[in-house]
Amino acid sequence: MALASRVEAALQAAIDRADTPETPPLLAKALRYAVFPGGARVRPMLCLAVAHACGDDQPAMSDAAAAAVELMHCASLVHDDLPCFDNAATRRGKPSVHTMYGEPLALLAGDALIVMAFEGLAAAGASAPLRLPALASAIARGVSAPHGIVAGQAWESEQNPPLELYHQAKTGALFVAATMSGALAAGADAGPWRALGETLGSAYQVADDLLDAVQSGECGKPVGQDALLQRPSAVAELGLKGALARLNGLVEQAVDSVPPCEGAQEMRALVRLTATRLAPKQLARSAA
Repeated sequence: MALASRVEAALQAAIDRADTPETPPLLAKALRYAVFPGGARVRPMLCLAVAHACGDDQPAMSDAAAAAVELMHCASLVHDDLPCFDNAATRRGKPSVHTMYGEPLALLAGDALIVMAFEGLAAAGASAPLRLPALASAIARGVSAPHGIVAGQAWESEQNPPLELYHQAKTGALFVAATMSGALAAGADAGPWRALGETLGSAYQVADDLLDAVQSGECGKPVGQDALLQRPSAVAELGLKGALARLNGLVEQAVDSVPPCEGAQEMRALVRLTATRLAPKQLARSAA
Protein backbone atom coordinates (compact mmCIF):
# COMPACT_ATOMS: atom_id res chain seq x y z
CA MET A 1 0.00 0.00 0.00
CA ALA A 2 1.30 3.48 -0.88
CA LEU A 3 2.43 5.63 2.04
CA ALA A 4 -0.33 8.21 1.49
CA SER A 5 -2.98 5.49 1.53
CA ARG A 6 -1.53 4.03 4.73
CA VAL A 7 -1.67 7.43 6.42
CA GLU A 8 -5.31 7.98 5.49
CA ALA A 9 -6.29 4.46 6.50
CA ALA A 10 -4.61 4.80 9.90
CA LEU A 11 -6.27 8.17 10.54
CA GLN A 12 -9.65 6.81 9.43
CA ALA A 13 -9.29 3.90 11.85
CA ALA A 14 -8.44 6.29 14.70
CA ILE A 15 -11.47 8.48 14.03
CA ASP A 16 -13.75 5.46 13.60
CA ARG A 17 -12.72 4.20 17.07
CA ALA A 18 -13.90 7.49 18.55
CA ASP A 19 -17.02 7.88 16.43
CA THR A 20 -19.48 5.44 17.98
CA PRO A 21 -23.20 5.64 18.79
CA GLU A 22 -22.21 6.55 22.35
CA THR A 23 -20.13 9.56 21.29
CA PRO A 24 -21.79 12.98 21.57
CA PRO A 25 -22.75 13.61 17.93
CA LEU A 26 -21.34 17.13 17.64
CA LEU A 27 -18.03 16.05 19.17
CA ALA A 28 -17.81 13.16 16.71
CA LYS A 29 -18.43 15.57 13.84
CA ALA A 30 -15.84 18.04 15.16
CA LEU A 31 -13.20 15.29 15.44
CA ARG A 32 -13.76 14.11 11.89
CA TYR A 33 -13.87 17.70 10.61
CA ALA A 34 -10.53 18.48 12.30
CA VAL A 35 -8.76 15.59 10.57
CA PHE A 36 -10.46 15.26 7.16
CA PRO A 37 -9.76 16.38 4.56
CA GLY A 38 -6.18 16.95 5.65
CA GLY A 39 -3.35 19.03 4.31
CA ALA A 40 -0.26 17.57 2.71
CA ARG A 41 0.20 15.10 5.60
CA VAL A 42 3.91 15.87 5.46
CA ARG A 43 4.71 14.72 9.01
CA PRO A 44 3.04 11.29 8.90
CA MET A 45 4.37 10.68 5.38
CA LEU A 46 7.85 11.51 6.66
CA CYS A 47 7.36 9.12 9.56
CA LEU A 48 6.40 6.26 7.25
CA ALA A 49 9.17 7.09 4.79
CA VAL A 50 11.77 6.82 7.56
CA ALA A 51 10.22 3.57 8.78
CA HIS A 52 10.37 2.24 5.21
CA ALA A 53 14.02 3.26 4.92
CA CYS A 54 14.71 1.39 8.17
CA GLY A 55 13.02 -1.86 7.10
CA ASP A 56 9.45 -1.30 8.37
CA ASP A 57 9.21 -4.79 9.87
CA GLN A 58 6.21 -3.80 12.05
CA PRO A 59 3.91 -1.79 9.77
CA ALA A 60 1.14 -1.66 12.40
CA MET A 61 3.54 0.18 14.71
CA SER A 62 4.72 2.61 12.06
CA ASP A 63 1.13 3.26 10.94
CA ALA A 64 0.15 4.03 14.53
CA ALA A 65 3.16 6.31 14.93
CA ALA A 66 2.32 8.20 11.75
CA ALA A 67 -1.31 8.58 12.80
CA ALA A 68 -0.25 9.77 16.26
CA VAL A 69 2.01 12.44 14.82
CA GLU A 70 -0.74 13.72 12.53
CA LEU A 71 -3.41 13.64 15.25
CA MET A 72 -1.10 15.73 17.42
CA HIS A 73 -0.60 18.14 14.54
CA CYS A 74 -4.35 18.41 13.92
CA ALA A 75 -4.95 19.01 17.63
CA SER A 76 -2.40 21.80 17.65
CA LEU A 77 -4.12 23.48 14.68
CA VAL A 78 -7.53 23.30 16.35
CA HIS A 79 -6.15 24.92 19.50
CA ASP A 80 -3.96 27.37 17.60
CA ASP A 81 -7.00 28.76 15.77
CA LEU A 82 -8.97 29.48 18.96
CA PRO A 83 -9.73 33.13 19.84
CA CYS A 84 -7.32 32.99 22.80
CA PHE A 85 -4.46 32.33 20.34
CA ASP A 86 -4.73 33.25 16.64
CA ASN A 87 -8.49 33.80 16.48
CA ALA A 88 -8.39 32.32 12.98
CA ALA A 89 -11.73 31.92 11.23
CA THR A 90 -10.36 29.62 8.52
CA ARG A 91 -7.96 26.70 8.22
CA ARG A 92 -7.04 24.77 5.08
CA GLY A 93 -9.41 26.95 3.10
CA LYS A 94 -12.51 26.14 5.16
CA PRO A 95 -14.00 27.40 8.46
CA SER A 96 -11.84 26.48 11.44
CA VAL A 97 -13.21 23.99 13.96
CA HIS A 98 -14.28 26.61 16.50
CA THR A 99 -15.94 28.67 13.75
CA MET A 100 -17.90 25.60 12.69
CA TYR A 101 -18.71 24.00 16.05
CA GLY A 102 -18.00 26.63 18.70
CA GLU A 103 -15.13 27.14 21.13
CA PRO A 104 -16.10 24.52 23.75
CA LEU A 105 -16.28 21.69 21.21
CA ALA A 106 -13.08 22.86 19.50
CA LEU A 107 -11.22 22.76 22.81
CA LEU A 108 -12.61 19.31 23.61
CA ALA A 109 -11.90 17.99 20.11
CA GLY A 110 -8.28 19.10 20.32
CA ASP A 111 -7.90 17.43 23.72
CA ALA A 112 -9.51 14.23 22.44
CA LEU A 113 -7.19 14.06 19.42
CA ILE A 114 -4.16 14.16 21.72
CA VAL A 115 -5.45 11.28 23.82
CA MET A 116 -6.48 9.33 20.71
CA ALA A 117 -2.90 9.53 19.43
CA PHE A 118 -1.56 7.67 22.45
CA GLU A 119 -4.50 5.25 22.47
CA GLY A 120 -3.55 4.16 18.96
CA LEU A 121 0.09 3.75 19.93
CA ALA A 122 -0.85 1.62 22.94
CA ALA A 123 -3.04 -0.65 20.83
CA ALA A 124 -0.36 -1.17 18.18
CA GLY A 125 2.32 -1.67 20.81
CA ALA A 126 1.08 -5.18 21.52
CA SER A 127 2.89 -6.33 18.37
CA ALA A 128 6.26 -5.00 19.55
CA PRO A 129 5.95 -3.99 23.22
CA LEU A 130 9.66 -3.35 23.73
CA ARG A 131 9.53 -0.53 21.15
CA LEU A 132 6.55 1.23 22.69
CA PRO A 133 8.19 3.19 25.59
CA ALA A 134 10.77 4.91 23.40
CA LEU A 135 8.21 5.53 20.66
CA ALA A 136 5.65 7.09 23.00
CA SER A 137 8.35 9.20 24.63
CA ALA A 138 9.61 10.51 21.30
CA ILE A 139 6.13 11.68 20.30
CA ALA A 140 5.42 13.12 23.75
CA ARG A 141 8.65 15.15 23.63
CA GLY A 142 7.54 16.58 20.30
CA VAL A 143 4.38 17.90 21.88
CA SER A 144 5.02 18.85 25.51
CA ALA A 145 7.45 21.08 27.44
CA PRO A 146 10.23 22.06 27.41
CA HIS A 147 10.81 21.71 23.67
CA GLY A 148 7.53 20.55 22.08
CA ILE A 149 4.77 22.37 20.24
CA VAL A 150 3.04 23.32 23.51
CA ALA A 151 6.22 25.15 24.51
CA GLY A 152 6.33 26.72 21.06
CA GLN A 153 2.85 28.11 21.54
CA ALA A 154 3.78 29.30 25.02
CA TRP A 155 6.76 31.26 23.66
CA GLU A 156 4.22 33.55 21.99
CA SER A 157 3.18 34.75 25.45
CA GLU A 158 6.75 35.82 26.28
CA GLN A 159 8.43 39.11 25.50
CA ASN A 160 11.04 38.87 22.71
CA PRO A 161 11.34 35.07 22.53
CA PRO A 162 14.53 33.74 20.88
CA LEU A 163 13.64 33.04 17.25
CA GLU A 164 15.55 29.78 16.85
CA LEU A 165 14.28 28.28 20.09
CA TYR A 166 10.73 29.41 19.28
CA HIS A 167 10.86 27.87 15.80
CA GLN A 168 12.43 24.64 17.05
CA ALA A 169 9.59 24.18 19.52
CA LYS A 170 6.65 25.41 17.48
CA THR A 171 7.46 23.54 14.27
CA GLY A 172 10.71 21.60 14.47
CA ALA A 173 9.79 19.43 17.45
CA LEU A 174 6.99 17.57 15.71
CA PHE A 175 9.15 16.99 12.63
CA VAL A 176 11.79 15.49 14.92
CA ALA A 177 9.09 13.33 16.48
CA ALA A 178 8.05 12.20 12.99
CA THR A 179 11.52 11.14 11.83
CA MET A 180 12.59 9.57 15.13
CA SER A 181 9.30 7.73 15.67
CA GLY A 182 9.52 6.28 12.17
CA ALA A 183 12.90 4.80 13.00
CA LEU A 184 11.80 3.60 16.45
CA ALA A 185 8.66 1.94 15.08
CA ALA A 186 10.91 -0.05 12.73
CA GLY A 187 13.27 -1.02 15.56
CA ALA A 188 16.12 1.19 14.33
CA ASP A 189 18.37 3.72 16.06
CA ALA A 190 16.50 7.03 16.01
CA GLY A 191 19.51 9.25 16.73
CA PRO A 192 20.77 9.58 13.15
CA TRP A 193 17.33 10.78 12.02
CA ARG A 194 17.07 13.71 14.42
CA ALA A 195 18.96 16.14 12.19
CA LEU A 196 16.59 15.54 9.27
CA GLY A 197 13.58 16.34 11.45
CA GLU A 198 15.20 19.43 12.93
CA THR A 199 16.25 20.83 9.57
CA LEU A 200 12.97 20.11 7.80
CA GLY A 201 11.07 21.61 10.72
CA SER A 202 13.12 24.78 10.51
CA ALA A 203 12.54 24.93 6.76
CA TYR A 204 8.79 24.60 7.18
CA GLN A 205 8.66 27.36 9.77
CA VAL A 206 10.64 29.75 7.56
CA ALA A 207 8.32 28.87 4.67
CA ASP A 208 5.30 29.56 6.86
CA ASP A 209 6.77 32.93 7.84
CA LEU A 210 7.23 33.75 4.15
CA LEU A 211 3.68 32.72 3.27
CA ASP A 212 2.33 34.86 6.09
CA ALA A 213 4.47 37.85 5.14
CA VAL A 214 3.63 37.90 1.43
CA GLN A 215 -0.02 37.26 2.31
CA SER A 216 -0.24 34.32 -0.03
CA GLY A 217 -3.56 32.61 -0.70
CA GLU A 218 -1.63 29.33 -0.65
CA CYS A 219 -1.90 29.30 3.15
CA GLY A 220 -5.56 28.44 3.40
CA LYS A 221 -5.66 30.45 6.63
CA PRO A 222 -5.53 34.14 7.67
CA VAL A 223 -2.27 35.85 6.69
CA GLY A 224 -0.36 38.82 8.07
CA GLN A 225 -0.70 37.39 11.57
CA ASP A 226 2.99 37.54 12.52
CA ALA A 227 3.16 41.31 12.06
CA LEU A 228 -0.31 41.86 13.52
CA LEU A 229 0.44 39.86 16.66
CA GLN A 230 4.08 41.03 16.81
CA ARG A 231 5.50 37.54 16.70
CA PRO A 232 9.11 36.74 15.91
CA SER A 233 9.61 35.52 12.36
CA ALA A 234 12.38 34.80 9.90
CA VAL A 235 11.06 37.58 7.64
CA ALA A 236 11.13 40.16 10.43
CA GLU A 237 14.70 39.17 11.29
CA LEU A 238 16.16 38.53 7.82
CA GLY A 239 13.86 40.28 5.34
CA LEU A 240 12.14 38.52 2.44
CA LYS A 241 15.28 37.78 0.43
CA GLY A 242 17.20 36.70 3.50
CA ALA A 243 14.40 34.40 4.64
CA LEU A 244 14.14 32.84 1.18
CA ALA A 245 17.90 32.26 1.13
CA ARG A 246 17.62 30.73 4.59
CA LEU A 247 14.89 28.40 3.36
CA ASN A 248 16.94 27.25 0.36
CA GLY A 249 19.93 26.59 2.61
CA LEU A 250 17.83 24.54 5.03
CA VAL A 251 16.48 22.42 2.20
CA GLU A 252 20.03 21.53 1.12
CA GLN A 253 20.94 20.75 4.73
CA ALA A 254 17.91 18.49 5.02
CA VAL A 255 18.90 16.53 1.91
CA ASP A 256 22.45 16.15 3.20
CA SER A 257 21.26 15.05 6.67
CA VAL A 258 19.62 11.82 5.45
CA PRO A 259 21.71 9.12 7.17
CA PRO A 260 23.16 6.12 5.33
CA CYS A 261 20.49 3.46 4.81
CA GLU A 262 19.05 1.27 2.07
CA GLY A 263 16.44 3.86 1.21
CA ALA A 264 18.73 6.91 1.41
CA GLN A 265 18.42 7.86 -2.26
CA GLU A 266 14.64 7.54 -2.15
CA MET A 267 14.51 9.61 1.04
CA ARG A 268 16.63 12.39 -0.48
CA ALA A 269 14.33 12.49 -3.50
CA LEU A 270 11.30 12.73 -1.21
CA VAL A 271 12.89 15.59 0.74
CA ARG A 272 13.60 17.49 -2.47
CA LEU A 273 10.10 16.87 -3.81
CA THR A 274 8.55 18.10 -0.57
CA ALA A 275 10.82 21.13 -0.52
CA THR A 276 9.70 22.31 -3.95
CA ARG A 277 6.29 23.04 -2.44
CA LEU A 278 7.56 25.14 0.44
CA ALA A 279 8.28 28.65 -0.77
CA PRO A 280 5.41 30.92 -1.83
CA LYS A 281 5.07 30.47 -5.60
CA GLN A 282 5.05 34.20 -6.31
CA LEU A 283 8.25 34.66 -4.29
CA ALA A 284 9.98 31.70 -5.92
CA ARG A 285 9.11 33.04 -9.39
CA SER A 286 10.47 36.49 -8.60
CA ALA A 287 13.66 35.01 -7.17
CA ALA A 288 14.11 32.92 -10.31
